[in-house]
Amino acid sequence: MSEQQQPIALAITGASGSAYALRLLECLVGAGRRVYLMISQAGQIVMKMESDLELPSQPAEMQSLLSARFDAEPGQLQVFGRQQWLAPVASGSNPPQAMVVCPCTTGTLAAIASGASNDLMERAADVMLKERRKLILVVRETPFSEIHLENMLKLARMGAVIMPANPGFYYQPETLEDLVNFMVARVLDHLGIEQDLLPRWGD
Repeated sequence: MSEQQQPIALAITGASGSAYALRLLECLVGAGRRVYLMISQAGQIVMKMESDLELPSQPAEMQSLLSARFDAEPGQLQVFGRQQWLAPVASGSNPPQAMVVCPCTTGTLAAIASGASNDLMERAADVMLKERRKLILVVRETPFSEIHLENMLKLARMGAVIMPANPGFYYQPETLEDLVNFMVARVLDHLGIEQDLLPRWGD
């Protein structure tokens, strides 16, 4: 299977910043990538607070809604429940090309750092680490405690990419969408997916 055909796993937790997740999902689908999506219950609650999107609780219904919203091809987007242990992401024998947790709570950060694997999202991240696949954590919290920093350092040493949701301002953003696009562009760059959301430094 070519890299372009390999799926990307996207996990959405209950941290503030659901706009990042939705824009990233839109870009991944638009780039023709297959997406394995997982979202926590807290992630659904925060998404309802921060956007116009109220997601149904059942994975199949959520998959149908999001596929229609982002014009996904049949089978391009698959949504998995938190205890759906037969999902491909649960095993190192069938890992995705990469996984992004966006936004990532510090609680999820801690669970991944400890290898807890209490639900599918945590297990999927554990698989990425043990299989030496790319794991990007878009942490959203401020300020960081010593515990948060230690967990980030621990995961960085394991090979995870720690990418706090800290958009830049050097390109003079004019809208909230510009700020969202900054972070999504950085994630796409690390996934090796072409993007034109952000002017390149020096161009």
